[in-house]
Amino acid sequence: MLDYSYMDIYIPRDLSREAARQLLTEHAEYGHWELARVRLHPDGSRHVRLRRKIMRVRRTL
Repeated sequence: MLDYSYMDIYIPRDLSREAARQLLTEHAEYGHWELARVRLHPDGSRHVRLRRKIMRVRRTL
């Protein structure tokens, strides 16, 4: 079973598409996040949910 950690990001409507792409790309490259869901609101703002796998370390003897 995989466990995930989630991060929610609110992107306002006045942020350009290029700036939003750059923001999400940086999170993906440096934080190892992947896109889980995007919600586009009627006012043009976006709610983005990112996720990444939780690495469980098992103890060895």
